[in-house]
Amino acid sequence: MPTVTVTDDRTPDITDRTVPGPHGDVDVRVYTPTGPPAAALVWAHGGGFAAGDLDMPESDAVARRLQESGILVVAVGYRLAGPGTYYPVPSDDVLAAWRWGRDLALSSGVAPGLVQLGGASAGGNLVAGAVLRLLADGGDVPAAVFLAYPTLHDVPPAESPVAALAVAGLPQDQRWSAADVAAMYRGFLGPEQRDVPVPAVPGTADLEGFPPTFVLTSEADGLRGSADEFTRRLVFAGTPVFSCCEAGTEHGHLNRPGPAFDASLRRVAHWLLNSPALVG
Repeated sequence: MPTVTVTDDRTPDITDRTVPGPHGDVDVRVYTPTGPPAAALVWAHGGGFAAGDLDMPESDAVARRLQESGILVVAVGYRLAGPGTYYPVPSDDVLAAWRWGRDLALSSGVAPGLVQLGGASAGGNLVAGAVLRLLADGGDVPAAVFLAYPTLHDVPPAESPVAALAVAGLPQDQRWSAADVAAMYRGFLGPEQRDVPVPAVPGTADLEGFPPTFVLTSEADGLRGSADEFTRRLVFAGTPVFSCCEAGTEHGHLNRPGPAFDASLRRVAHWLLNSPALVG
């Protein structure tokens, strides 16, 4: 087991570790609950593929709240996209953390049916893509998946009239135009990418065999159409899906602790602790 480093105000049940990956060590932060963990989640933050870290609320505050619910959380500090670091590097990091986190969860007594994988926004893309890669390679697929307001398409699908109306009240620079999305994916895929691998844009994939999934969306979110279309495709593929749109929120609401954050995390904890029964 790699050396544990405890820093800042973290207690011994929140520890920083490194796990081996194909591009070098991957930073993870492990949140161990008091008492035997009832479920486990390997969790990837968002940030447009090029920003975010283990200290942002979407990573740390989310993990702490789930830890309080008795869930073992492994938060992933994947490499961010930028010059010289493009897909599949962040995806490879998430896969490495998933394999390590799954082993940790099982060795900690978590039932295999309660070892799950989740991510927010760009992290949701990396998680969905990692699941597709595991399905293709015959790897250990998570028992269930949690996606928070994910971006899953490099070309945004059309929004529903209800979603479009919610976004219409946002300032123009917060609406996630098609040009904004294209620029984000160019930064993720790199300037030389021609044939985009399907796991890099999971919204275009054949989703047969995809695990049961909870899709959480923000109400006023220019990326909501991507999550909604992915949800429809999951239903078409026969995957059990639980979807929820958190009222009164904008994209990234799990990065802003408050009443909506609290409401969403109650739903998430319920899903993570009970997903086998919810989809059985």
